[in-house]
Amino acid sequence: MSEAVVKLEQFIAEKTPHLVATANAEMVMLAQEDNELAAILANSHLVVPDGAGVVWAIRHQGNTIVERVAGYDLAQNLLLEASKKGYRVFLFGSQPDIVAKAKTMALARYPGLCIVGTKHGFFTAEDEPAIVQTISAAKPDILLAALGVPRQEKWLAKNLEKLGVPICMGVGGTFDVMAGAVKRAPLWMQRTSLEWLFRLLCQPQRAIRMLALPKFALKVMLRKKD
Repeated sequence: MSEAVVKLEQFIAEKTPHLVATANAEMVMLAQEDNELAAILANSHLVVPDGAGVVWAIRHQGNTIVERVAGYDLAQNLLLEASKKGYRVFLFGSQPDIVAKAKTMALARYPGLCIVGTKHGFFTAEDEPAIVQTISAAKPDILLAALGVPRQEKWLAKNLEKLGVPICMGVGGTFDVMAGAVKRAPLWMQRTSLEWLFRLLCQPQRAIRMLALPKFALKVMLRKKD
């Protein structure tokens, strides 16, 4: 986590646009069938292991020093640094009331934080040029996009140069957690790699998506044998 934050601050210092992805097992499996997403992940400036499955896979391949860098936690660390160092932040995505409440909670939690704009995630293709212009004109250092996978990654990659934001990062359901609409797993479940189980218990409709986890594990094990 500390290395990721340092890397992101380097991106801000460079003042050029960078794409950051937070990859979990579901995203990796989706990329097996979605060539566009696979190319985006391969060409992102930073991909962090968001998920116990990805960390396990990396360790299974022989890298034992890696640790999980959850997208939610990375976003919070980034907001903390922003409040201390004056980085400008734009929140983009989720429902109108959720992103508004996420902003309110972030300002309360991180005194001094500068949020230069918010925009919900309900828009059409015709709206995109205006949205890109709005974000670009606000001149944020950090753009957190909560549009869901793979929509957020594809949107950011497509508009990266036009946005001109040093850090463009997809954050999935981060705003929902920040706003209090979705609970995060207890710390003990996070530390024991059981956060996926907590999500499944809270949101049974995720069951189909969770089928990606055993498929992911099987592919990793077969790759090891190769």
